[in-house]
Amino acid sequence: MKRLSTLTGILILVLSLLAGCSQTLANTPSNSTPNSPAQQNESTPSSQPDSQAPSDAVPVKIVVGATPTPHAEILGVVKTLLADQGFELEIREFTDYVRPNLALDSGDLDANYFQHQPYLDDFNEKNGTNIVTIATVHYEPFGIYPGKTASLSDLPDGAQVAVPNDTTNEARALLLLEAQGLIQLKPDAGLEATINDITENRKNLKIVEIEAAQLARSLPDVDIAVINGNYAIEAGLNVGKDAIANEDKDFLAATTFANILAIRAGDEGREELKALAAALNSDEVKSFIENTYQGAVVPTF
Repeated sequence: MKRLSTLTGILILVLSLLAGCSQTLANTPSNSTPNSPAQQNESTPSSQPDSQAPSDAVPVKIVVGATPTPHAEILGVVKTLLADQGFELEIREFTDYVRPNLALDSGDLDANYFQHQPYLDDFNEKNGTNIVTIATVHYEPFGIYPGKTASLSDLPDGAQVAVPNDTTNEARALLLLEAQGLIQLKPDAGLEATINDITENRKNLKIVEIEAAQLARSLPDVDIAVINGNYAIEAGLNVGKDAIANEDKDFLAATTFANILAIRAGDEGREELKALAAALNSDEVKSFIENTYQGAVVPTF
């Protein structure tokens, strides 16, 4: 009996020792070398960026004011080009020539695209604004369109002729009328010509000054109207098909009245505005203008 008790004790001791060894092995890492590269890689996050991680960068927004035709339409092409470069173009449409500059000056817009340099110079002088040009884009030939009278040769004495009422566009309209032999202006009137500079008016034409945006609508009420290119396009008129006279490529307006991209002075270094200017002078925009407007809008680049 005493011998049996002794054997039992020895067996218990052996089992205890085996259990302890088993636990120790279970708690020991398979690679216990403290400076093992494998162990360091498992415990230390990598400092290298994951090149496959998706970008969460927010596109830089550019807010541009424009008249609907052709400016906003052209900007529609530019919007796609800029999106590929990480810029978001927001186009705000205006139907007049005053608010786009006021909105740009106040900071509501980053740029605008609707006007030519003489108009901008006149606006800056009269309103104390400091808006500058960073790109020229296109030229829109002025046209003389028939209203109650179908041709210039049929104009009656005292015929009514509608022209834009803003300073620079009125001068441009008067120069076109002069080029057709309908009136004569003072030799030095140039781009500042007004109805007061008319020195000869053999048909006693009555020059009716109307807001540029309303000229096409005035056609049923006047004999002829001299209409800005963009407003003619909006009204479904094409200078090459519907006008009875228009500015040709050698006319002073081809260089003087190129439509521009305008920004606030001091913003010339902004990368997003440089990208906008480059996109407006791209081959894609040139092709769009030539194919879409068939001579009613002419690229200047």
